[in-house]
Amino acid sequence: MRQLSLRSACTRLTSTAAQSRLPQCARSAAVRLSSASLPYSSTSQHSKLVVPLSRSARSYSTEASAADKEPVVGQSETHEFKAETKKLLHIVAHSLYSQREVFVRELISNASDALEKLRQLQTTSADVSSDMPLEIDIAVNQEQKTISFRDSGIGMTEEELKENLGTIARSGSKAFIEKMQANAETKDTASSIVGQFGVGFYSAFMVGDKIKVYTRSAKPGSEGYCWESDGLGSYTLAKAENVPVGTRIEISVKDDAKEFLNEEKLSEIIKKYSNFVGFPISVNGTKVNTVEALWTKDKSAIAAEDHKNFYRFISHTFDDPMYHLVYKADGPLSIRSILYAPSKNPETLGFERTKPGVNLYSRKVLIMPNAEKLLPEWLRFIKGVVDSEDLPLNLSRELLQNGPIIMRLKSIMTSRIIKWLQDEARSDASKYADFFREFGVYVKEGVCQDVENQKDIAKLLRFETSGKEAKQLVSLDEYVEAMPESQEHIYYFCTPNRKVGVDSPYYEPFKEHNIEVLFLHHPLDEFVMGRLSEYNGKRLVSVDSEEAGKALNKLSKASQDSASDSAALTKEQTDELTAWLRESMGTQVRDVRVSERYMTYPAIVVDFDSPAVRRMMKMMAGNSQEPMPLSPCTVEINPRDPVITGLYTLKSKNEELARKIALQLLDNALIAAGVMDNPQTMLKRLNDILAATVN
Repeated sequence: MRQLSLRSACTRLTSTAAQSRLPQCARSAAVRLSSASLPYSSTSQHSKLVVPLSRSARSYSTEASAADKEPVVGQSETHEFKAETKKLLHIVAHSLYSQREVFVRELISNASDALEKLRQLQTTSADVSSDMPLEIDIAVNQEQKTISFRDSGIGMTEEELKENLGTIARSGSKAFIEKMQANAETKDTASSIVGQFGVGFYSAFMVGDKIKVYTRSAKPGSEGYCWESDGLGSYTLAKAENVPVGTRIEISVKDDAKEFLNEEKLSEIIKKYSNFVGFPISVNGTKVNTVEALWTKDKSAIAAEDHKNFYRFISHTFDDPMYHLVYKADGPLSIRSILYAPSKNPETLGFERTKPGVNLYSRKVLIMPNAEKLLPEWLRFIKGVVDSEDLPLNLSRELLQNGPIIMRLKSIMTSRIIKWLQDEARSDASKYADFFREFGVYVKEGVCQDVENQKDIAKLLRFETSGKEAKQLVSLDEYVEAMPESQEHIYYFCTPNRKVGVDSPYYEPFKEHNIEVLFLHHPLDEFVMGRLSEYNGKRLVSVDSEEAGKALNKLSKASQDSASDSAALTKEQTDELTAWLRESMGTQVRDVRVSERYMTYPAIVVDFDSPAVRRMMKMMAGNSQEPMPLSPCTVEINPRDPVITGLYTLKSKNEELARKIALQLLDNALIAAGVMDNPQTMLKRLNDILAATVN
């Protein structure tokens, strides 16, 4: 367990921005904090559930006042807080926490600590006297404007009241844990109690202008006491009668905090932060925490219906999870987690970008909902809970402190989720294919963004392929396994749909030589392949690239050598034609040459800006209405095609028409490559060619 002082928090509070929001006394207190120590156990949790007990005599009326039920009988003694508390209390109550509602979490966690301490002592047969049910009762009295938090835990003696509530940053829970561990009475005590910092109790002053604490220790023969303070530098302490074992904190609510007197709102706050506390929590007699912390149970003890209900509770949706994972680890970090992969992707339905779906807990107390630092951005679709007692929290327990522990936790959870999805894919390929159709875009984001895990994420990719029927998906591993030994590369083709790909001149030579090609239809796919570059020692090569053309040269040359070349242009004729085409096509082309790949089309373009690159260039250009200029490309012609051989003859007879046909060949090739933005520009030329043909 870790002990943190307020020094780091108050150093932050002495910054220029923070000082502008604090009175002079609070600024001075923050500066002088190096000699201060800050009360009472701030928060707590437990890793084991207690057998539910009857509420019987534990029903409390919200009408009776504390004075009626637990009257003060002794003379009140006034005590000054230690450690410049008047100034420090202002910091705790007004600046330490970002949201006032967390006082509910803090006080419930304190109550939970007290119950857990009593349970631990009862388990070890310590000398304690209490036969009350272990539970937490919250009473809201709108007429008297009070909120009371009552627990039947270990309570406090007079000296413990002075020590735990009289000194800020005095953590009773930390001292209790150290004592228990020193005596080796239980090895699990530290994992059952969260209280460390000793400031949570004073969060009540964010909503209250006066606090009373009625308590009696579970030690035999203990007397009841009433502790009272307005948080302005002193407190009174007196004996009280009829105080049951445990603690009751009564908050007189400020006028600007009346919203917390609403039972429904209070219940919602409890469900948000403390729903999984291991003891019953009731608000005016109605139990609030009805959902069990499934991640603390053995996975074999969790039924499918339990998973469905828990998933719907934490995700606030009504669909069923496609996959679930219960993951626990004790080293190098203590981790208890339960994770879900949804069945539907809300982003595809037109909703806004999904927020991270995993909530971060520490010993079953919510620390950070939708934790952004816990998993990489691409795993934002995962829902669930991660609970770790090793979290490096700041003083208010609201923010994570950046450091190696957080990075280690992120790395462990990311690797485990990737392995989980890989296992699911191996277990049921058809079901995983359905999952990938919904969430494949996230996996592709992961390949582009998560360099550390890129190779493992790539195993989760699925694509259509020319070797399978439409809609069937294969992994890269399956593609590589099916490759002939002579094939050096993994070939892919980014195309709007399968039909366009099959009919493309770029796929034609691969089809002719029976080489399997991956068909990629998503706009992100080209960036995925570019970032991945290679897989399992095989380079990823686009079929419309020059590299693919070079790889096909030998096969194409063999096929062409065996075919009749009687109709083909000679080398002298092709040299003459390519030079003329370069001059006719102008600056749109970088070069014109004879293609060495097999094809039945007259011409194609290579070495061009891909459609994905052009889309990004358009986005960068903003709202510009100007057409995006094409970068110069290389044209490859087929000297055996009748259009090319006819063009060679035509340029000598009707050069004007031949030039129009040459430009039309270029536009046709650009359309086939998917990089012509506006085909309407060629309509007049096309009509001229048609007119010349029919005449």
